[in-house]
Parts: sequence; C-alpha cells; structure tokens
Amino acid sequence: MSLRHRPWEEAVDFQIGLRPIAIADWLEGGEDDPAVRKDALFERARDLVWAETEGSEAGQAEALGLIETALGPAPAQTGMPPLYVASRRVADDLCLMEKVEGQWRLTALSLSAGGFFTATEAIGKSLSELHGPVTGFAERFLTRVQRVFEGLRPELVLERRNWTVLNSGELHTPSSSPIRALIPQIDPREAGRTLRLRVERQTLRRLPQTGGALFTIRVWLAPLGDLADDPQRLAAFAHAWRSATPDLRAYKRFDLYDHLVEAFLRDPQPA
Repeated sequence: MSLRHRPWEEAVDFQIGLRPIAIADWLEGGEDDPAVRKDALFERARDLVWAETEGSEAGQAEALGLIETALGPAPAQTGMPPLYVASRRVADDLCLMEKVEGQWRLTALSLSAGGFFTATEAIGKSLSELHGPVTGFAERFLTRVQRVFEGLRPELVLERRNWTVLNSGELHTPSSSPIRALIPQIDPREAGRTLRLRVERQTLRRLPQTGGALFTIRVWLAPLGDLADDPQRLAAFAHAWRSATPDLRAYKRFDLYDHLVEAFLRDPQPA
C-alpha cells in the first residue's frame, strides 16, 4: 500500500495512543515541495489555512528553529509568520499550543490538510474545545491529555495515528457538506476506486524555551481498493470497520459509508 501507517489494525475505538519515537523519526517527509501546495492555499483562502493570536510570535519562531534544526536553515521569507515559514518546509500541518491563563490553547496554526475544520474555526480554542466533536472526550481523555502536555520533556517526541474513510482524494477538506453530498452518486461497485483511506500521523513536541508545544499532522491518502492486494490487511480493516464502537462510528460518520464499504468487502476490487 502507499500508506505508511495502518492504525485500524491497532484499535476499534478512539484512543490517545501516544508513543515515544526517536527525534530522527520526527518528520516523515514524502512530498517534494510542500510550499507549492501550501502557498496556493495561503494566497487563495488564507482564513481557511492560517491563523495566529497576538503574542504567539516567540513560540512560532522557536517552532521554526526546531524545523530548521531538522532540515537545515529555511530560505529568508519577508513578511511571513515564522510558523508558516516552517510549514512550507514540511508536508505536515503545524499547530502551536501554548498555556494561556491556565489552559492549553491553539495560538497559531498552518492548516493545509484539515479534515472538516478551518484555521479560523480552531484558533484560540482549548484542548477541550478542540476535541468537542469526539464523543466522551472530556470524560474519558481530557485529564490524561492535559497531563501529557504538562509532562512533555525537551527532546521527547510523541506520536499517534488516526484514520477514517472518505469519498475524497483531496488533502484540503475544510467542509464535509460538498463531499458527503456526493455519496449517493457513488456506484457501490466502484467503492474501492472512489473511497479513500485517510490516515493522520500526529506528533507532539515540547518547545523548551517558550514552554509551548508543537503539534504536527501529516495526512496520507490511498484508495480503499489498495487493500484488495493484501488479504491480511483487508481482513484487519474489515474487522476494524465492523467492530468499531458506536462512539467512534458516530464521530467518523461511518454510517454514511457502510453500504459502500460492505459492497467492497464482499467483492474487493483493486483501485
């Protein structure tokens, strides 16, 4: 498969699932020139893909420094926010989290591959507010996630992975409405070629000088039909899809795709 990660093989419920990785494995790459894709969005729809709060400049600059340490100095960019300069170097979206009046809040973000949300909608929100759509997040996970942020150590990189199924091959999907409106037009026999596995590989890293944290999101896409070539992976996906908890199914809106995914699983055709 073209996907590097297969998180559906690990859990059938929403999980925090953070694990430490080596600093050398922090950024995966995989895109020749992310600036080409991101600059086009930045020029055309800036409010959808970029936002910052007053006072976040120092944290942004430190995040840029981490990227430059990993990839080498960034070319000088006049008038661009530091976090966006950093984002142009990597395939990942970059989110700066900082402690504001006792709460971890999103103070700057470059969002070129957001899944059904925009930079303007997310900026300034707390951990609880950002995860509001996840059923039961506040009761089950919020305290643990807050402890993770508080306990982050310099030189520690944490990674987690997430997945869903969509009928879109676009990385930039700010709204669900135009995508979901097309679902009734999909021929179930074409589900393997039309539906996409969308995997997010996320990392979290402390900014030791300013005290914030840099959250990265790398999105990978592949046709659902890629599973047809590997019976073991196909079986693992089928189990995850059919065993997903009600909360996960509701959050991901699996119900919208059940008939299409089941048609593919009955007759798995390559993409």
